[in-house]
Amino acid sequence: MNKNSMWIWAIFIALGLISLASCHEDLSTIGSEVIGSETPYGILDDSHSVKAYSQKMNPVQTNRLDAYRLGTYNDPNYGKTTSNLLTQLLLGSNDPKFGEEATVDSVEVYLPYFATEIPRDTTMTYKLDSIYGNSPINISVFESGYYLREYDPESGFERVQPYYSNQGAEFDNFLGAEIGRIEGFKPSEKGYIFNKGEDNEERIAPGLRMMLSKDFFQQKIIAKEGSAELRNNNNFRNYFRGLYFKVDSPDSNGNLFMFDPSKAYVQIYYSYLDDKDEKKQKRLKLNFASKNGGVIVNTFDNAPLPGNIENEVANPNRINGNQNLYLRGGDGIMTVVELFGDDLDNNGVPDELELLRSKRWMLNEANLIFYVNQDIMTGGASEPERISIYNLRTNQLLVDYLVDPTNGMKPIDAFTQHLGRLERGTDQLGKFYRLRITNHVSNLINKDSINAPLGVVVSQNVKDQNFQNLSSPQDPQVKKIPAGSVMSPKGTILHGNLSTNPEKRLKLQIYYTEPN
Repeated sequence: MNKNSMWIWAIFIALGLISLASCHEDLSTIGSEVIGSETPYGILDDSHSVKAYSQKMNPVQTNRLDAYRLGTYNDPNYGKTTSNLLTQLLLGSNDPKFGEEATVDSVEVYLPYFATEIPRDTTMTYKLDSIYGNSPINISVFESGYYLREYDPESGFERVQPYYSNQGAEFDNFLGAEIGRIEGFKPSEKGYIFNKGEDNEERIAPGLRMMLSKDFFQQKIIAKEGSAELRNNNNFRNYFRGLYFKVDSPDSNGNLFMFDPSKAYVQIYYSYLDDKDEKKQKRLKLNFASKNGGVIVNTFDNAPLPGNIENEVANPNRINGNQNLYLRGGDGIMTVVELFGDDLDNNGVPDELELLRSKRWMLNEANLIFYVNQDIMTGGASEPERISIYNLRTNQLLVDYLVDPTNGMKPIDAFTQHLGRLERGTDQLGKFYRLRITNHVSNLINKDSINAPLGVVVSQNVKDQNFQNLSSPQDPQVKKIPAGSVMSPKGTILHGNLSTNPEKRLKLQIYYTEPN
């Protein structure tokens, strides 16, 4: 190629780049005027029909969770919930030996809070997480005689045995002796230091620590050395069936904390005589059940809902939707969302979805925006930071969850491209949640995916991808809910599609580019 040809090609390329940049600038300007700089090539269309209503959930499965809660929480809108706990204990090693004349010195139970240690000189300072309320509560610990099965015999022991949030009264029928009680308990950010300054100094993060009966564990554990009951955990769980933690509060308030059961334990400190008849001290740790083994169950006792909320969630308007949408964790309240309106021609596809399919738009972004009803909500710290959405027909998270690049971040900031955190005003009151469902809507329009109802719930941890069963299915096809919702004590109230404030109504926003 000669030099003249090279110059001619260079001129053509330069003109092409100038033309492309000009087109890019025009589209960017148009897009910015309509929807802002985030999606510069789209045009906003938020006229799409969305119907939403809320319903009270049936009791929910509360075993096989990553975290559990204990205490009382008084939601400013929904009222008081008491969370009790039943757990098996597990031997750290089979057939433990205690030595001659072993005698229990003390016994403690420890449930650690979620906390982060903050380095500060030689002191132990922690920032606590998942602590709600600061009024005192009373906690009693009982031996439980209820046998918890790990696997369901009706499935040939192939499936996990579910236990549900409403089984508290059933567990109460099997209570044994009270072996510990603490009154006026409030969580503290202070950790614990044992043998300070010595070579065997031990530091323990903040948590519930309470003393249990020495006599009970002397007879129940130490006196059983060499017996079949301590030979292995199968025998042990049938012999010592667990501990039941029951909470009561002096007033309508209280406090509640979350904890990781894999880090909770009962510690038995005892003395014995060695071969030289010298007194020695030792300890035996009994671990809490967790997803790693054994069974641990939360039970929830909810105060009656306020009359107006009870009526709306017991009798949702499934035909037209509702003015307000209610969300509450635990065995609480969920919201059902149906996209694209009615199917007037009865062909199994909403008419509006058929219209979108015919337009063959290039979809840039799709959002559901839920505005907080600030006229009702108290706001502030009581508002859940995260909500989640899933497909009620498949009991699966949406495809947008699977492709969210923020999945590796801490739970509070993870999956925020899909499940946006609560947007707050300068007064720290919640304004809205943005759920970006671009890939889900794109599949409905371009791949003829089934337009199933969607479930919306609060979430304690959006990184938890597990689902929990409801005790019985509910309309429309609700069989499971995300585990993160079961763990959360919080709730909120949102504007529905029939809100009296048209600007705050729930709508599906679509940003698109029309093909030439």
